Amino acid sequence: MALLAYGAPAGDKPLEPMTIERRAVGPRDVQIDIAYCGVCHSDLHQVRAEWGGTLYPCVPGHEIVGHVRAVGAEVSRFQVGDVVGVGCLVDSCRTCASCEEDLENYCEKGWTGTYNGKTDDAPGHTLGGYSQQIVVNDHFVLKISHPVDQLAAVAPLLCAGITTYSPLRHWNTGPGKKVGIVGIGGLGHMGVKLAHAMGAHTVAFTTSESKRQDALDLGADEVVVSRNPDEMAAHVGSFDLIVNAVAASHDLDAFTALLKRDGTMCMLGVPEHPHPSPNIGALIFGRKAIAGSLIGGLAETQEMLDFCAEKGIVADIEMIRIQDIENAYDRMQKSDVKYRFVIDNATLAA
Repeated sequence: MALLAYGAPAGDKPLEPMTIERRAVGPRDVQIDIAYCGVCHSDLHQVRAEWGGTLYPCVPGHEIVGHVRAVGAEVSRFQVGDVVGVGCLVDSCRTCASCEEDLENYCEKGWTGTYNGKTDDAPGHTLGGYSQQIVVNDHFVLKISHPVDQLAAVAPLLCAGITTYSPLRHWNTGPGKKVGIVGIGGLGHMGVKLAHAMGAHTVAFTTSESKRQDALDLGADEVVVSRNPDEMAAHVGSFDLIVNAVAASHDLDAFTALLKRDGTMCMLGVPEHPHPSPNIGALIFGRKAIAGSLIGGLAETQEMLDFCAEKGIVADIEMIRIQDIENAYDRMQKSDVKYRFVIDNATLAA
């Protein structure tokens, strides 16, 4: 069946309407009518071949929320009409040590992305959520229990939400812990909400005084303008964890100085140019760590969705028509969104 989608025919071409095919529903598959799809910065990088290796036509989108249209004969967890989500992964080897520990995101044989991942299905690579429907193996489908009126704002949880939730959980964020979130954008605004909901003393770092009130409104207990030396100095040696959501190259020493002994700064963004080399002595003499984290496995993503539903947490979004996607990309590059664009997929048929 031909389905409507938006995708790029080449790296130097804008996204445009196109028709795509999805595979027939297999025994373990779930067919989903997509209602909403979040817009991630990764979409822009991939579409414009800024990371290399993009396969065309490229239909992006890995923050998917929709309704089950059909299920395969061996599927028992889902039924027609269920509200479900699909995140960044649609397959993995299922047999390596990471997969067996529910860490499919670290699959040692390589996981398959929701778009631009190699597959036997036509056209030979996966096509994402800027489309009317998707067919996904049931292992990679997630249950959503948020109220209906929040579903659009749930979509970014499938990437921005789990990307920040996973390191917060891994480093045991909770009451009695002091946690910093660097960068108040698509990822960072979720990090502030989640760290606060977990009970940590949450400090937001921003380069802009104009974002101070916004960060407080998101749930930060304190806000530090990182360009202010006095504000930074007041927090030296006090953080258990800093989650750094800034993808641009910057001085990491300014933040590692704020860590306690045994504290960790977890990096979430890959910069276009390498960060200046950190002061290794400062790490050695404080037994401090600079670490990284990549999205989350399926079990942890489901845990995150359930936690967010229980706590009433969603992303702050701006809804757009699919026809406005190029303008959204331009605005996203300028950080002109609070804090995540979400596509109303019904507009594909407009």
